[in-house]
Amino acid sequence: MQNYEFDTVILGGGPAGLSAGIYASRGAVSTAIIDTSMLGGQPSNYLELENYPGFPIIGGYDLMEKFEEHADKFGVQKFPMQEIVSVDLKSNPRIIKTQEAEFRAKTVIIACGAQPMKLGVPGEAEFVGRGVSYCAVCDGAFYKNKVVAVVGGGNAAVEEAMYLTKFADKVYVIHRRNELRADKIVQERAFKNEKIEFVWDSVVKEIRGENLVNTAVLENVKTKELSNLNVDGVFPYIGMTPNIEGISGQVEQDANGFIIVDETMKTSLDGVYAVGDVRKTPLRQVITAAADGAVGAVYAVKYLESIKEAPQVV
Repeated sequence: MQNYEFDTVILGGGPAGLSAGIYASRGAVSTAIIDTSMLGGQPSNYLELENYPGFPIIGGYDLMEKFEEHADKFGVQKFPMQEIVSVDLKSNPRIIKTQEAEFRAKTVIIACGAQPMKLGVPGEAEFVGRGVSYCAVCDGAFYKNKVVAVVGGGNAAVEEAMYLTKFADKVYVIHRRNELRADKIVQERAFKNEKIEFVWDSVVKEIRGENLVNTAVLENVKTKELSNLNVDGVFPYIGMTPNIEGISGQVEQDANGFIIVDETMKTSLDGVYAVGDVRKTPLRQVITAAADGAVGAVYAVKYLESIKEAPQVV
């Protein structure tokens, strides 16, 4: 097993982690990014972004590639495709073990991100990959000339519904309220799209099928009436849950598991910071994740300077 020592280890290589890597390495500290998959995070799966300043429209993969190239310029060491076995944030130094190596770090920046929240209804788990998907960009092409349902009313749900109209003949957007939460400009585009039909005041109670999905059972939240919607696919976009496996319980978290930080991105542990979607935040976007990474890394460097200057106790 390989052994490594770094001033700063960043867990996660999405926009928050890559941004943190850039700022930490510019602070003249040895920096590594560990990711369980390839670097780039969720935005790598986005077809297009049009709200990242400086790029009126850019592919998600293309933007994350630029982030990674920038991190490479400053010598950030990258360890993708690492299966993390354990994370000890309370030891000194902090210890992260993967199947291949052990990393010791004076500071840790948690940038693990979040993943789509599950509906938690019968049939959902059984039909993943057979009609239930959490990534329209990944799986949309499989639904050419078919009928699909998107569950949710935020930006992600409505934008993914519009993307799916490139393939599907019909896209239902199922929302538990009678109005969307998505930005007005996104709503306007969706309302003009003839392939999209909105199902208001409704939730999915069950997903049915044989080998593949063929029905979504809906409940009207006002009347409690049940109805069957014939669909070939269901795409839930109802929110996010943090990727905190191996970390949970070591730092302060909110009721949903998101890590609580102060304005410097510091967690309840000295020398441990959390940035991006994994932390409690009012907005989860590429730009806010990148900003979080910058703040967290700057203060991680300040922390390293403080412990370096602190008098040694004999």
